[in-house]
Amino acid sequence: MTVAVQLEPAASVPSVEYRWDADTEILTARLRGTSGRTGMSGSVELEGSDGSWLILDVASGCIDGVEVAVWPDVHKRRGLAPPAAEDARVVVPANGDGGEIAAVEVETRMLAEADDTQRVIHFRLGAPRPVKTVRLGDDLLLDVDPQSRIAGLWLLNVPPSPTPLT
Repeated sequence: MTVAVQLEPAASVPSVEYRWDADTEILTARLRGTSGRTGMSGSVELEGSDGSWLILDVASGCIDGVEVAVWPDVHKRRGLAPPAAEDARVVVPANGDGGEIAAVEVETRMLAEADDTQRVIHFRLGAPRPVKTVRLGDDLLLDVDPQSRIAGLWLLNVPPSPTPLT
């Protein structure tokens, strides 16, 4: 199963606020200043085949946060740098049943890579494929394939982890 999204022009991109939970190693990235739409609210839970979990929080139809609940193995990649990205609002379409709140679980292959300082982290979802990268927030990028399915996620300027990622 895949997660399809719709891309809309964005007048501006919100700032991103990161928070580490030192006890659980959960990293949360919250987009500040997203509102003004109507649509489904809930979560899209991406489960890696290795037991990792990435949760996309959706409010009023738009992604407004990300949680890395269970980390996959993080591979260091020297010189990892984000691609050029255009600003966009990413809308998660409602499932058509009229429900306002939804939780969707998707099982997928998940790989994580980080630069040497672990300040840039890239999650690849599913099989490798061509992608277009869009900017959801000043430090949050999303890879979308030609069929408008989520293919990856970039976290930029991540504050230091309480414990090194492995």
